[in-house]
Amino acid sequence: MDIYDAIYGRRSIREFEERAVGRDVLDRIIEAASEAPSSKNEQPWHFHVATGRTRELVGQEMALSTVHLQEYLDSLPPDHMETVERFFATLGGAPVAIALSVPVTPDDSMRINHYLAAGCALQNLQLAAYAEGLGCCNLTFGFWVRDKLADTLGVPADREIISLVILGHPAETPESKPRHGDIVSYYE
Repeated sequence: MDIYDAIYGRRSIREFEERAVGRDVLDRIIEAASEAPSSKNEQPWHFHVATGRTRELVGQEMALSTVHLQEYLDSLPPDHMETVERFFATLGGAPVAIALSVPVTPDDSMRINHYLAAGCALQNLQLAAYAEGLGCCNLTFGFWVRDKLADTLGVPADREIISLVILGHPAETPESKPRHGDIVSYYE
């Protein structure tokens, strides 16, 4: 697959088929994610992959995210609110949830480097999933939900979860949304 096809074809998927994703496919996706660049080749990321019963527990904890999003939910029409609540409760039916963690550090510069490297790994993961015919969606959440996820996934206290990716076989094909036009300034 051409890299530009993957970049322009990949979309955030929020509805998934009830089909498992093979361990071999997950291993390839994680391997591709680990090829991301990082400052001093530190490779600060760790992927905590949840399937089966653990994935169900992750879904239950993510359902609590709607409390964090209450202000956003209050601005939605009632029919949209039900959709958002159902999505967080079911994670769109995705059979896989992957939490991405990085080391905890008090050093601001190092923390930024960890976040940037993890973002690169996350993009690799999403593009690799797309190349495998899968879809995914990156989710964020409140700190208290992050802490519950860390307990469920056994994430050590010296690491912090910064993202959760849900992954599976897409049951939807979202349209591309318009991109902002004024995003670059050139200087000579």
